[in-house]
Amino acid sequence: MKKSTETTIEELVMPIIDTNGFELVDVEYVKEAGEYYLRVYIDKEGGISLNECEVVSRALSEILDVKDPIKDNYFLEVSSPGLDRPLKKDKDFVKYQGREVEIKLYKPINGTKQLEAELVGLTEDKNIKVIIDNEEVEFNKKDVALIRLAIKF
Repeated sequence: MKKSTETTIEELVMPIIDTNGFELVDVEYVKEAGEYYLRVYIDKEGGISLNECEVVSRALSEILDVKDPIKDNYFLEVSSPGLDRPLKKDKDFVKYQGREVEIKLYKPINGTKQLEAELVGLTEDKNIKVIIDNEEVEFNKKDVALIRLAIKF
């Protein structure tokens, strides 16, 4: 089975992430406006700095130059996932239990595609469980276009 570009990059960047005590949030390889972008999102308790992103970017760049796993020309971006980070991996749903989240659905439920809720976590069958108006509600992951941390000012 052929590994995805994201999986290959994850394997290459993890030693750098681990050495520096960071967390790998996500890796994406996308084409936008005719250009390819390799984006690596990192974080740590208390937030990640520009200098820390640069450390990972330089180290990963050197490895990518040697290993050359991507044949297309691309731009490498290493950054923080931001305050309104999307929740994607199972560990995100554990880490942010009890936090307020924004949910965008593909199809409306009760006339709306956008909801705010408290994240309970994932069920055994990987459904997203939240509390809306003191009631537990489950969503199938495939019905959710986006779930991210809600930002309260």
